Amino acid sequence: MQDVVLAMLAKEPSHGYHLRTWLRRALGPLGESMNAGQIYVTLARLERAGLVVRERTDGPQDRKVYALTPAGQQRVATWLTEVNWPKQDLAELHLKLAAVRAARLADPAELVAAHRRELLGRLQQAQRALMAEPDGSVAGLLLEGVALRLQADLRWLRACEQFWSKAENKAEDE
Repeated sequence: MQDVVLAMLAKEPSHGYHLRTWLRRALGPLGESMNAGQIYVTLARLERAGLVVRERTDGPQDRKVYALTPAGQQRVATWLTEVNWPKQDLAELHLKLAAVRAARLADPAELVAAHRRELLGRLQQAQRALMAEPDGSVAGLLLEGVALRLQADLRWLRACEQFWSKAENKAEDE
C-alpha cells in the first residue's frame, strides 16, 4: 500500500481522501473492504519515514496535502523496477500498473513485459526441474503446482497486456 500511495503522489501532491477514492476505484470490488483510516495511517508512516511531507493548503485546515520528498521519489523509482514473482501479490501488480498509467510514471506494457520475462524464466526452471524428478515423487507434485501457478500468472499477464494495449489505443484516439 505504501508504494502505491507514493506512486500516486509522484503524479501530484494530494490529500488522503483523494488517494483513498482512487485506490477504491482502482481495486473495484476488492477496494470496498479497505479500511477508511488505512490511507491516513499509511500517510503518517510515510511522513515519519521521510518519504512524504505535508504541504500548506488554502483549503480547509483539516485537509492535509502530502507531497513526495526526494527519498520518496527514489523509493517509487525502485518499486517500479522490482519484479517479485512468484510471490507477487496480483492486487499489488494491478495497482502498480494503474498507478504508473495514472501518474504517467512508466509504460504499463513495459512493466508487464518485464514481469512476463521473469515468469517465463522461472517457468522454464520449474519445468526442467520437474522433468528431472522421477514419476510419482512428492517433489514432482510440488514442481507441477509451481509450473501451473506460473502458467496461470502468465495467462493473467497476457490479459493485462491486452487490456493496457486497448487502453493506450483508446487514449490515443481521444
